[in-house]
Parts: sequence; structure tokens; C-alpha cells
Amino acid sequence: MTLLAHGVTASDANDELTRDALAVLQPGFEGTTAPAWLLRQVGEGLTAVGLFGRNIASPEQLAALTAQLRAERDDVLVAIDEEGGDVTRLEVRGGSSFPGNLALGAVDDTALTRDVARELGRRLAQCGVNLNWAPSADVNSNPDNPVIGVRSFGADTHLAARHTAAYVEGLQAAGVAACTKHFPGHGDTNVDSHHALPRIDVDLDTLVARELVPFRAAIEAGTKAVMSAHILVPALDPTRPATLSPQILTGLLRKELGYEGLIVTDGMEMNAIAGTYGIERGSVLAIAAGADAICVGGGLADEATVLRLQGALVAAVREGALPAERLADAAARVRALAAWTRQARAAAAPGAPLEGSAPGIGLAAARRAVAVSGTAAPVSAPYVATLAPVANIAVGDETPWGVAAELAALVPGTGSGVFPEGATAADVLAAAGSRTVVAVVRDAHRHPWMAQALDALVAARPDTVVVEMGVPRAEPRGAFYIATHGASRVCGRAAAEVIVGV
Repeated sequence: MTLLAHGVTASDANDELTRDALAVLQPGFEGTTAPAWLLRQVGEGLTAVGLFGRNIASPEQLAALTAQLRAERDDVLVAIDEEGGDVTRLEVRGGSSFPGNLALGAVDDTALTRDVARELGRRLAQCGVNLNWAPSADVNSNPDNPVIGVRSFGADTHLAARHTAAYVEGLQAAGVAACTKHFPGHGDTNVDSHHALPRIDVDLDTLVARELVPFRAAIEAGTKAVMSAHILVPALDPTRPATLSPQILTGLLRKELGYEGLIVTDGMEMNAIAGTYGIERGSVLAIAAGADAICVGGGLADEATVLRLQGALVAAVREGALPAERLADAAARVRALAAWTRQARAAAAPGAPLEGSAPGIGLAAARRAVAVSGTAAPVSAPYVATLAPVANIAVGDETPWGVAAELAALVPGTGSGVFPEGATAADVLAAAGSRTVVAVVRDAHRHPWMAQALDALVAARPDTVVVEMGVPRAEPRGAFYIATHGASRVCGRAAAEVIVGV
């Protein structure tokens, strides 16, 4: 047989090629136990698996699931999109025990952010999760951003930078690798990349001074992974989105910023890529551009997808479209992170509480994040009207939000109703009757129907209590206005406590 330059046979090289092509994938799956096909692929070299809300029923079940995977491969990367706040998978059915980034940014206590991230990391590690696709380092400079919003620490670049670094440090202190996202910055978009390809038309100086600063901070803090954004940034690359751009991933992130860790793509099934390049071609272009791991599985969760992508990568190498060395380098970075997580897991001892953390730290942080204006009147048997926009895909529509359940636990006789897009103040008033209205909104400034309904409610009932659980932008409405800076369960609890004066 012919020997190749690195001293293995052509047959062995093909085997190595297929293993490398498998190692760079981060697929998802259906169900709360690992299917046979997934275990088989892990045994054959799949080095990472992505978890979503559909895979999680309880901490105990999740721990059993990750143990299943580790029985096949001890160092398998088990990744999850657990930002806390509005984006939770660990507590997808009940709401997060932690406030999200905007709430932490509103408090602006980096020690608190570090401790919250460390406690979140401890809980993930106890369940066997060792890679978290968080934090979001995006500077939410566009208030109309439909997909980032409260997932950002805020609109101030340097605030976002210091809290991104603190979050990375806290999470990794628990033995869970951080994946800082969405490089080079998704905050100035007005399009959700789940649906289409966003475009950021700002000059290079603005990008350097605003978007890149939090990523520099994350790199200095030692983030183990960085996730690319499916966004077109003409100042950096006029033709390809960041995920597929050698100029952005290799030229900017690797060479200019000096980042040496794992580069992970955002979900390749998102329409910004799948609808323009297709996931097979997109995956090949991403690895060629400098990405090391292909995230797929949010909507595609079967063995056929894994085999299609593996086959596409292998074929690209054999056809000369993807250098074998680039694929091998990507696979090596995946395996290196897997090795780090195994060592970090042992060093962090995730079963023990970490110094400075406490089970109630999330609620304590949410309480500190609440901002209030106006004066509250005594509330007796109120009616909670939740004006509910359509949730973006990152947040999902499975996770409950609002203050109704939390307020009902504190005030017997509390009534409630959910009012979808198009609802009016008349609809709310008809349901509330004579009771005091607690109007709960999420990004009211982005939804004209919601803002109109809110204004009419306050005009008709000046004693209306307004709770904004998104990004607070408009002037406070009503006699009593509460901004929670997020819609997690603990944010709802904090708002309910303010309403009743606890």
C-alpha cells in the first residue's frame, strides 16, 4: 500500500478521515434517553452531542442520559444552550432559577455575575454537561433586535465586556467550558438569523470599538470556545456570513485576536445558512473557513443528518475542496477540549457547593435587577394580563414566563389571562372586570399592538401596574412600573414580591 506523508497507509488515512469528519459534528437527537444510533456513533468517534429542551425532564434523568453517553466515551462533550434567564434548557418547562444577562448587566456587579455563572455551571456539571453554548457577548446596540435583547448584558460595550469575562470565569470554575457567542457580534441586527441572513452595515472602526471588545475580554478570560454568528458583515467580508468566512474566523479571530480555542458554528439548520448555502455545503465551507465544530440538531436530530454531514466533509476532502489538514486540525481541537473537560470535571468536584455560591443566588440576583418607578397602591385579587408576543426560536414557546403564577402564590384570588398579538385594551378590561390590572409585557417598544394596548389600558385604568419583562425602552407607563430585565421564573417572582410589598 502507498504510504502517505504522515506515515500511514491510504486505507488507514481514509479511516482517520472518516473519524475526523465525525469528530467535528455536534448533533442533537430526540428523546430523554440516548438512542442506539447515537451511542453507536459516539463509540465510532463522535466527540460531541448537543442537548435541547426536548431531551430534558429532570436533573436526575439528565444525569442518567449523560452517564449513558460516557459509558461509550468518557470524554464526550455534552453541550447545551443554557444561558439562564429567558433561554433555558435545564428548566425548560418551569422557567429558569437564574436571571439572564440583561438583569446581571443592570445590577452591574461582576462578582455577582461570576457567582451566578459558577452556580449555573455547578448544576450543569452535576448533570454531566460540560460545554455550555453561553454566554452571549453581543452588545445590544439595536433596541429593535428581535433575537438578542435580554440575552445581552446591555447596550454598553464595556459593561458587556466585563460581565462576559466574569461569566466565562465563573462557568469554567465549575468545570464547564464556556462558548462565547455570537462572533463577531449579533447585537446590531434587526433580523433573526433563524429565519434569514442578517446584515450589519457599520464601518470597521465601529466594529472594533463596539462589537469586538467583549470577545477580546472573553479570550483574555480564557474562554474555551467561541461560537460564530450567521451574519453578513461587509466591513469584514462582503460576500460570506461570518460562519463561512476565512477572513472573519481565521484572519480576524485566530490571527488578529490570537484566539487558539475551539470555534463552534451556530446551528447550521438555521435559515441564514440552510436557506442560502444548504447545511452540507455550509458545513464544508465553515470548516474550510476555520470553524472546528459544526452545531446541528436543533431541528435536525437523526442519524441520517450525521451521516450526510460526515459524508459531505469526507467527499470535500477527497475532491480537494477541503484540505485534509484543516479537517484534522479541527478534529484535534475538538478532542483537546474534550480532554480539558475531563480534567476540569475532576478538579472542580461538581458535587460539592462552590465557595461563594448558594442555591438561592439566582433569586437574589433577580431581586437586585428589578427597577421600579411610581407608587404602588394596595393590590387585592388583581387580574394579571400577559400581552404575549410570539417567542423567538432561541427562547422557544415551551418555557412559561410572566408573573401570574408567582403573584397567585402570594395573593389568593389572583386571576389571569394571556392575550396574544392583536389583543386590545378592551379585551383585557372585559376579562379583568373591576379588578386591578397587572399588565405584563415583553419588549413593548418592538410590538406596536402591545404598546397601543398598554397605553389604552393605562388611560382607562390609571392604577394599572405595568411589568416590562423585556428590554425597557419606553418611558415608564402607569402609576406603578416595574422593569425586571428578563422573563425567567425568578424575575417573575421578584416582580410579584414588589407588587405585594414583600
